[in-house]
Amino acid sequence: MTKFNKFMEIDIRAGTIIDVQNFPEARKPAYKLEIDFGHLGNKKSSAQITELYNKDMLIGKQILAVVNFPSLQVGPFMSEVLILGVPDGNGYVVLVAPEMNVENGVRLY
Repeated sequence: MTKFNKFMEIDIRAGTIIDVQNFPEARKPAYKLEIDFGHLGNKKSSAQITELYNKDMLIGKQILAVVNFPSLQVGPFMSEVLILGVPDGNGYVVLVAPEMNVENGVRLY
C-alpha cells in the first residue's frame, strides 16, 4: 500500500498532440510526438503506438502524460514526458485519455 501524497508526487497532465513524426531510428516502431500542455508549453515524447494509431488519428488527440519525470534520451531524440497507455489483448499500447476534452495542462487528481 502507498499513501495518497506519494501518488500526488507524480504530475499527470492532459495535453493535445499537435505534431507526429516517424521515428525510424527507434529500435521498435515508434512516433515522435509534440504535445501542447497549455501553460506548461509544448513537450516532446516518443511512443511505441504505431500498431493501433496512425499519424492522422493522433493529431488533435488529447492524452495523459507524466510531466515531472526526468527527460530520457531515446536514440537521437530527447523524450520530455511519459505518455500513459495500457496494453490491449495483443500487447499493443492503448493511450489513456480524458473521456471529454479538458483544458491542456490540467492535472489529474
